[in-house]
Amino acid sequence: MPNYRRAFIPGGCWFFTVNLLDRRQTLLVDQIGFLRQAVADIRRNHPFTIDAIVILPDHIHTIWSLPSGDSDFSMRWRLIKNRFARALPKQETLSAVRAARHERGIWQRRFWEHRIRDEADYARHVEYCYINPLKHGYVRRVQDWPHSSFHRDVRAGTFPIDWAGDVEQNGEFGERGERGGLRSANPPYDDVAARLMEIGRRYASLPDSGRSEDEILGYDENGLPGSS
Repeated sequence: MPNYRRAFIPGGCWFFTVNLLDRRQTLLVDQIGFLRQAVADIRRNHPFTIDAIVILPDHIHTIWSLPSGDSDFSMRWRLIKNRFARALPKQETLSAVRAARHERGIWQRRFWEHRIRDEADYARHVEYCYINPLKHGYVRRVQDWPHSSFHRDVRAGTFPIDWAGDVEQNGEFGERGERGGLRSANPPYDDVAARLMEIGRRYASLPDSGRSEDEILGYDENGLPGSS
């Protein structure tokens, strides 16, 4: 589950924006089953925690916590990208450079990464993930976008189901043409860091149920949030 303390251990906590090469494509939601499987396969051999995630048709925003002493997120993204691309038929148009290198034309080569500095920085990036479908006009309410760990955090009590945030953003998040700031429109939930830490303490005090953290908080068997 989201735990801001992970930002302060070796390996650390990172925010990522990962884009399709052709931003007009909708492969990430059209083929979300392949994406789920790719993430699950790589997590099995190279573990990491998905603290927050939102999957849009042409890009992903997510926050990962890596194991202590491990900061190789680049290797994980390379493997995820490759696994997803191999699952798709070769129908994309290739540039001469990519064709010469025998590369697929699915993903942008680079991605945006930002190391989470503190609890406030974490809260800002979690909110950015969850407000993103609304920001892009896919839905009118955050709760209506299915491909988001927002639903897990609602079940955990971190966010109210009607949380909306604010579509202005301060800072850079790896998207083109963005500016402004993210402010919560729900004053009781402004201190998201404190809320998640409180939930963490409650969770730690519960008797061992035999279920994994992901099962309790709503991840599916493939390590990505369900669509409830």
